[in-house]
Amino acid sequence: MSSHKLEELEDDFNLLRNTLNHKINEKLPNASGEERKKLCREAENLLEDAALHIQSMETELKKAPAVYRNQMMSRLRGYRRDIDQTSRQLREAKSNFGSSDRTNLFGDSSETDRWESEERRQRAHLMQGTHALSRASDGIRRAQVISAETDQIGVDIIDELGNQRESLMRTKDRLHETDEGLSKSRRILRKMAMGIITNKVILVILIVLEVAILGGLVYYKWFSK
Repeated sequence: MSSHKLEELEDDFNLLRNTLNHKINEKLPNASGEERKKLCREAENLLEDAALHIQSMETELKKAPAVYRNQMMSRLRGYRRDIDQTSRQLREAKSNFGSSDRTNLFGDSSETDRWESEERRQRAHLMQGTHALSRASDGIRRAQVISAETDQIGVDIIDELGNQRESLMRTKDRLHETDEGLSKSRRILRKMAMGIITNKVILVILIVLEVAILGGLVYYKWFSK
């Protein structure tokens, strides 16, 4: 995010610098009177904007990746040197005006200074508002990304819960089948136990009958005469 913002600020700065150089090096030497006054004011405003753009780039650079930050630092130092040099050129161009030209160009110095100071303050306030809006937009974009990630996590959790529910249902079905199997086994074991008991009773009865018959035969053979 910071790298993209830096690229936008750098493009705007280069446009301001080209416009500023064109006004100072090509238009200002051939201008006079009100036109010269207007060009100087425009050049000063462009210098203010360029300096603010450099400050904004330095602020954004603190949040950029280390590799990109190291590369951009040297370019920012070059941009500051360019702005300082352009500012000196503008001061030299203004110092070359005659006293009468300077009076016609700037009028009353105190009034002009107050007007320019107020204009610079308003432009700085506007730039700060723009940067604050940009930071708010970045915050909204980050919040949207977090919201999308949260939604995706929620969807993944719902899918996982669905899979777990299906697994639990299959386990429940298997437990139900196992319970039915155990019930059948218990019924079979009860039948087998009943069969064993029945066989034992029959065996006991047979033994008793055999003993009775044997006793009867013994009695008949030895004691009936």
